[in-house]
Amino acid sequence: MTYSSPRVWFAGCAVVASVVLLASCTSGSGDGKAANATPSSPAASASQSATGAPEKKLTDQAQAALAAAQSGKMVEAGSERVTDGIHTEPTLSQGKTYRLNLVCVGSGSAQLTFTPASTGTKTKVPCDQSVVQQRIIVHKPVRIDVDGTKGSTGVIAWQIDTV
Repeated sequence: MTYSSPRVWFAGCAVVASVVLLASCTSGSGDGKAANATPSSPAASASQSATGAPEKKLTDQAQAALAAAQSGKMVEAGSERVTDGIHTEPTLSQGKTYRLNLVCVGSGSAQLTFTPASTGTKTKVPCDQSVVQQRIIVHKPVRIDVDGTKGSTGVIAWQIDTV
């Protein structure tokens, strides 16, 4: 095939490169499995963005509630979706006492548990923006778990402060 000008040839190469790039992006991931043949729709992308905005707002509300309740030097903090829960093994000094502040923003509730159980009290955390405080006395390494109850949604934020 002969092109009449270099511009036409360059444009043709650009089109071919775009097609190859598009094909490589939409083909399988290289793991031997076939790629999903259903193209992504703009509605799906919009709904993912819409989900992120309310989640960020809930996270901001939860963190603001924790900031208002802070009562010492922060040791560790974080936030998670209620459906994911919190599962952490914080690095805390044995023989020291700490305060765990939890807040759940959304709907439903979550359940706080400790391992070993003697570290703190098993407590229900309502997803109503109220801050639940728990005194932690560390004798052994600690695991903190906060799991949402069935059907609960929103964000859980937590912070451990020195006492």
